[in-house]
Amino acid sequence: MPVLGERRGMMGRVTEREREAKAAVRARMTGKQRREQLIEVGRRLFADKGFEGTTVEEIASTANVSKPVVYEHFGGKEGLYAVVVDREIAALLEGITGALAADQSSRTTLERAALALLDYIESSKDGFRILVRDSPTGQSTGSFASLISDVASQVEHILAAEFKSRKLDPKAAPLYAQMLVGMVALTGQWWLDSPKMKKADVAAHLVNLAWNGLANLEKKPTLRSGRA
Repeated sequence: MPVLGERRGMMGRVTEREREAKAAVRARMTGKQRREQLIEVGRRLFADKGFEGTTVEEIASTANVSKPVVYEHFGGKEGLYAVVVDREIAALLEGITGALAADQSSRTTLERAALALLDYIESSKDGFRILVRDSPTGQSTGSFASLISDVASQVEHILAAEFKSRKLDPKAAPLYAQMLVGMVALTGQWWLDSPKMKKADVAAHLVNLAWNGLANLEKKPTLRSGRA
């Protein structure tokens, strides 16, 4: 029995030490460091479980803080999600905008833009998983559709110039920009779940379909089935 008592005493002391160590870690973090930690924790949980499947309790527990700390920094789960999504969209748009800004041929621009998206998916798998999930109710940003629209707006002026040079109607450029970006984004989502093909090969096939299709556009496309 004395041995059992000693063990219980040691377990109590170890538990107390663990609590003290955790408290010391919490005390050492600045407000900025704590905010960044919560963003990273939220990013992982949102990627694994989605917005609805993640709770404030789980975020706080994983970060080893109390629930009020999460509310203090972000006002709740919705605020943390919005910050995570905004950062991911900014990172993706920065890469694609850089690819589109360079002075180059239209085909090279298309290749660079496709690679920019695939680069982001490769380096930020969690971030892309968050972006392709449905955004929470009432959220104006973060949905896959809004992301496509943001990127497509960067592509419209390039396609408009290309249409003019081919004597096609530049007013249709916004529509084609949506279709083109949507095709690339959905292919990227497929590649994330089936990464057997090399990134360069995926980009090459994307460009093959998009460019050769663009190169042979009809001036006034119609449905050959005759359906209205």
